[in-house]
Amino acid sequence: MYYHPWMYGPQYQYPSSAYTPMYDYGGQTDYGNIWYTASQWNYPQQTMSIEPLRLKDYGGQPFVINIQQASRQNNTYRTALWTGKHLQVTLMSIKPGEDIGLEIHPAVDQFLRIEQGQGIVQMGSTREHLDFVRNVHDNDAILVPAGTWHNVTNTGNIPLRLYSIYAPPQHPFGTVHPTKMDAMREEKDH
Repeated sequence: MYYHPWMYGPQYQYPSSAYTPMYDYGGQTDYGNIWYTASQWNYPQQTMSIEPLRLKDYGGQPFVINIQQASRQNNTYRTALWTGKHLQVTLMSIKPGEDIGLEIHPAVDQFLRIEQGQGIVQMGSTREHLDFVRNVHDNDAILVPAGTWHNVTNTGNIPLRLYSIYAPPQHPFGTVHPTKMDAMREEKDH
């Protein structure tokens, strides 16, 4: 949304400006010189840092991170980013044609957000009956109730990058699985 300097009060410079839409319609520039961006008024802008983030488990401590940058920077199948007593955030990168793997968390609710790529999510009450099927892509959120079978498959030609929130935590503090095989091997051992 852009700042319109004559939006309020009797100081309308042009009567027609009172009815000017107040939304950014995909970057259209045909509104003349009356539209101002935050940078023109010295408001702080959010930018993605070009400096790589250190991706490790920062859990248990107060923490702030650009989650989009962290998700897109992650190249591992799974990296725990923050593990607390009641919540865990992990980053995931699924290769083209691969999937997370059909799984169920009996006592864990899960939130996933796609930051890059496209795929398909399947959910259901049994592993044989995945009747909830949706296409997903950048900026989509997936909510998986505890006790629901689910899988996410990358259907694109670039890595599917996402972050996942588990409540309560699902993986041990500091978990890093470079590949899906590493994750399967570790889960089999437990």
